[in-house]
Amino acid sequence: MAQTIVEKIFSDHSGKEVFAGEIVKCKVDMTIGNDITTPISIRAFEENGAISLANPDGFALVMDHFIPAKDIASANQARISRDFADKHNLKHYFDEKDMGIEHALLPEKGLVSPGDVVIGADSHTCTHGALGAFATGIGSTDLAFTMITGTNWFKVPLTIKVNITGKMGEYVSGKDIILEIIRILGVDGALYQALEFSGDLAQLTMDDRFALCNMAIEAGAKCGIVPVDDITKEFIKNNEALARKPKYFYGDDEAKYERVLEIDLNKLEPVIAYPFLPDNGHSITQAVKDNIKVDQVFIGSCTNGRISDLRIAAKMLKNKKIAKHTRMIITPATQKIWQQATKEGLSDIFIEAGAVISNPTCGACLGGYMGILGTDEVCISTTNRNFVGRMGDRTSKIYLSNSAVAAYSAISGYISNPKDRN
Repeated sequence: MAQTIVEKIFSDHSGKEVFAGEIVKCKVDMTIGNDITTPISIRAFEENGAISLANPDGFALVMDHFIPAKDIASANQARISRDFADKHNLKHYFDEKDMGIEHALLPEKGLVSPGDVVIGADSHTCTHGALGAFATGIGSTDLAFTMITGTNWFKVPLTIKVNITGKMGEYVSGKDIILEIIRILGVDGALYQALEFSGDLAQLTMDDRFALCNMAIEAGAKCGIVPVDDITKEFIKNNEALARKPKYFYGDDEAKYERVLEIDLNKLEPVIAYPFLPDNGHSITQAVKDNIKVDQVFIGSCTNGRISDLRIAAKMLKNKKIAKHTRMIITPATQKIWQQATKEGLSDIFIEAGAVISNPTCGACLGGYMGILGTDEVCISTTNRNFVGRMGDRTSKIYLSNSAVAAYSAISGYISNPKDRN
């Protein structure tokens, strides 16, 4: 029978043909932990008497939220993961010496392959679906189960096909496409379903695809997934050696889809998600009319902290100064991205414009550190969530955008359309 991509991946991993709605137990190829959620998993792992990891080469532990430690509590929290990594001699352990935000670092390291089943105790694990893998976030105790057994239980999700047509306009990116999808579906419109992207995908870079899949969870989706094509293959070819042999799966035309969502890029301009939900999307034209003054601009996170984001930001900021009343923080997603930005002279452009560059961290995105908002402050951010109090004080407001819009807005100090730069 005809199947979706996700149904084919689960069929491959469970050894039998399965379809949406079925409960399956299957092997997990890559399990991802971080400094915030993994200590809970470690405690469950040890309380159950486990001595060793079932699949040590398929377990990655990334210290990315509060690293370097912001206070004593975070230092002690991090030590739990460090001691575990040392005790088990983890091959894929990433700390200050090789740091990065987990959902940017693992693809960079070649630790996720097309066709994989990937889980992580972080909701934005769905980012890795850009590589044609099934990737989803789970709870910390579920993570411990996989650490012990190398497997987990899944309900095969229904699939929404997202058909992308038309040509992407100037200063429109994958971030705008997913914000438009979330605007249409709502924050629970794809609850426990897969978003399978199709159509004219050749114009989408890998960075666009990572942003697309990263925010699938913001529509309630279990995962987002992009079928492998030449762009994917070029990415993995130029990356570090893949951990596993890739497997390519494609949805059948006759497969059963819950619905088909059409996205016409010819009609899409940059989308701004107003507070306090990612589905509160408005056009950049409307945002400019609303004359929204911003106190802080943030470019970074597992959504938009990649080299293309830094390049477009530098294009906006070159020979410009950030508005007097506005501050700007730029966080490269990995050390490698930061090195590349430095080689290309982007870091100099940022500093000369008046921005500050931080080490790779999730800190500002989740309101942890390195960019906390104060009372009534407004931030335009390339992150993935704009909930009440997400980046600081509960009275603060976050507007989500792509990197071009965020960077250009820093110059005027108001949400601005980068097209006006021309």
